[in-house]
Amino acid sequence: MNKNKKWSFTLAAAGVLLAGSSVFAEPSFQPGAPWPATDGVHIDAHGGAILYENNTYYWFGELQTGGRRRLPAVSVYTSTDLYHWTNGGAVLTRSTDTNSDFRAGCTVERPKVLHNPKTGKYVMWFHLELAGRGYNAARVAVAVSDTVAGPYQYVSSFRPNGNMSRDMNLYLDDDGQAYEIYSARDNYDLRICRLSDDFLSATTNDVLIAGDHREGPAPFKYHGRYYLITSACTGFAPNAANYYTADNLMGPWTAHPNPCVGPKAATTFDGQSTAVLPLPGRPGAFIFMADRWMPRDLKNSGHIWLPIQIKDGQLTITWQDEWNLGWFDKNPQ
Repeated sequence: MNKNKKWSFTLAAAGVLLAGSSVFAEPSFQPGAPWPATDGVHIDAHGGAILYENNTYYWFGELQTGGRRRLPAVSVYTSTDLYHWTNGGAVLTRSTDTNSDFRAGCTVERPKVLHNPKTGKYVMWFHLELAGRGYNAARVAVAVSDTVAGPYQYVSSFRPNGNMSRDMNLYLDDDGQAYEIYSARDNYDLRICRLSDDFLSATTNDVLIAGDHREGPAPFKYHGRYYLITSACTGFAPNAANYYTADNLMGPWTAHPNPCVGPKAATTFDGQSTAVLPLPGRPGAFIFMADRWMPRDLKNSGHIWLPIQIKDGQLTITWQDEWNLGWFDKNPQ
């Protein structure tokens, strides 16, 4: 991957990204290619995930423009069709209080948002590294908002049950219980803990998924079985994905080999897992979301979206140069 590559792109009249000639007459996804929002600028929402509310998709991610340790911290983009996105700007900004853990100089990674129906709040969790501490704090942080598009207010940071928490994700189960899945013990352990009823803290219901040195957890559920796609730990360098399955979120979990198929499958198509998006109203339709990191130009890191297929319990993610949501109609689970 050319880390110094300068991307150029244009918008089609309909607002659709063209990477060469498109084989689709309708909007499509072109994994890894520059993906401009309606303002013409590549989507700056990395390591994130999507929350679907009121017929709108909200894509939260790391805001890298201006530097990952400076203001602000987390962005949101909105869409009604998943192809065209509007930049909603920063929804979480670092504190100006020089005594705060969440001040300029801290590192914010992998923001995820859930709606708590009991409190009515929108709750964001993210990996926080403290200013001046390098990558040693390994904490998770919480912020809240009364509205999905923010602004979000920082609440606190901590280590869940005393464990390191780096790469992480949130999962809301069918019964309304929420969980954090996170990398602990210098990323050698992958753990899951149940959240408090208000989603603001971790409970002591906290178990080991595996000690396989994994990160980038991306969970979802299909036909009563839980799936968890993960990455190996090689920094910004891409590596082979794997996935785990379980019949109960608290385990036991079974490891499976790399589900990727096609060019560069051994490096997850030069990407790293960040989330899985279940498509509303389309049972069995799931989109794998990954980042193609460009450490010298993080704001322009590519977004890889690909369809997930599950046959006889086996998960595969097959490379597509270009695809659209009609893929799920042609390839039902």
